[in-house]
Amino acid sequence: MNKVFNLFDFSQKVNYKNEILAGLTVAMTMIPESLSFAILAGFPPLVGLYAAFIMGFITSIFGGRPGLVSGGAGATVVVLIALMQSHGIEYVFGAVALAGVLQIAVGLFKLGKFIRLVPQPVMYGFVNGLAVIIFMSQLEQFKNGESWLNGTPLFIMGALVALTIAVVVLFPKITKAVPASLAAIIVVFLVVIGFGIETKTVEDIASVQGGFPPFHIPEIPFTFEALKIIFPYSLIMAAVGLTEGLLTLNLVDEITKTRGNSNRECLAQGAANITNGFFFGMGGCPMIAQTLVNLSAGSRARLSGIIASLTILVIILVGAPVIGKLPMAALTGVMIMVAIGTFEWASFSIINKMPKSDIITGILVALITIFMHNLALAVLIGVIISALVFAWESAKRIRARHYIDENGIKHYEIYGPLFFGSTTVFAEKFNIDTDPQEVIIDFKESRVSDMSAIEALNGITKKYHEAGKTVHLRHLSEDCKRLLKNAEAVIDVNIIEDPTYKVVTDIQN
Repeated sequence: MNKVFNLFDFSQKVNYKNEILAGLTVAMTMIPESLSFAILAGFPPLVGLYAAFIMGFITSIFGGRPGLVSGGAGATVVVLIALMQSHGIEYVFGAVALAGVLQIAVGLFKLGKFIRLVPQPVMYGFVNGLAVIIFMSQLEQFKNGESWLNGTPLFIMGALVALTIAVVVLFPKITKAVPASLAAIIVVFLVVIGFGIETKTVEDIASVQGGFPPFHIPEIPFTFEALKIIFPYSLIMAAVGLTEGLLTLNLVDEITKTRGNSNRECLAQGAANITNGFFFGMGGCPMIAQTLVNLSAGSRARLSGIIASLTILVIILVGAPVIGKLPMAALTGVMIMVAIGTFEWASFSIINKMPKSDIITGILVALITIFMHNLALAVLIGVIISALVFAWESAKRIRARHYIDENGIKHYEIYGPLFFGSTTVFAEKFNIDTDPQEVIIDFKESRVSDMSAIEALNGITKKYHEAGKTVHLRHLSEDCKRLLKNAEAVIDVNIIEDPTYKVVTDIQN
């Protein structure tokens, strides 16, 4: 494959029309979302658009896979609200830059691979929770401040959203030359302009007019006290961003039947967030809704993300008067369809075939995602529950087969891993009082995994010693022997060394 700096694969066939149109569609859906999150956090509106441009541009070029779209995501922004309220926006910029440094460290140490430890039920819960969040957030467009729309404004908003959804559903049956989402936005825009319909537009949220992101060193003291203030926020932001980003990367892998590079994505996110901190951006991470818009529009290369980010920059510089007139109803309808497409409806068809623990895990992850909007916490709890269930099931599987040989020595053949969860069951397998003077515990089909296992062996050998009997261990793996050697202060046992056979490879004449 011909690659330039390992960034672009020129052997890949790129549909330039699809990429450009997908990029334009993504830009249209990203602008109001970035503005909304910036205003929600108390930032100047342009800080949200700058984040969308910077995150999208850098990660599209250097990120872990084509098709993934990054921007000023709400998942990371909500982490910074408290810091904004207590110390101001300069500390926010410092925290964003530090979060980028932490994300780069994760990429350099190749820790992104640990996202593979996330089980499928957690993925179902994560995706379904996000789908509900995307849908619920669109209901805010049916409000005027704190009160719900009513009367004519409500009818107009509902009718335009319904028209958008109808176009998204029906347009692909006519032609697939133009992404259905972009076609729906254009159709509703022309209807609103042509009939002079009064409805909420992008400029009702905030102005999108501005200049190029200016370079700016965060004005915070370079002291340990300042570091203590921003570090907790940076750590949480980095964790949330990487969690959402790498899970979204996995989701794109499944959709496109290809594989991305998680560590490279960590590096790209980190570089983009550092740049945000020094160019008036609020930071961000991959955005699952915009990524799905991108993929549904036919994008499979990096070009669409670059087009989307550059489109946002052009809109900031010169296109604000036109984009400001876009009806929010069109963007709301598109995002509702994204939410419907995001939801893993297949999870309902297999729910009666899944273990109860997996069902509970998936539902719990979804609920935490929906009600707490803390994706990192939701995934972490899901992984912990799955790990504990696995440990419990593994603990129940430890078995012991025992017999007495012709020399009167009793053998215990252990099956299954010996670790913290199985030590109690392991200890119950031995009949110390009735066993002969010499006992061999065979680990050919088992392994000693942790210090809890070492302590369990210590307890067994101590009881046999007190009974005046001898215990030998056999068929320990090399790592088990090292573990026992490191724990010599805790346990002293006799290990039966297996014979080592040498193969003659050179015959001397």
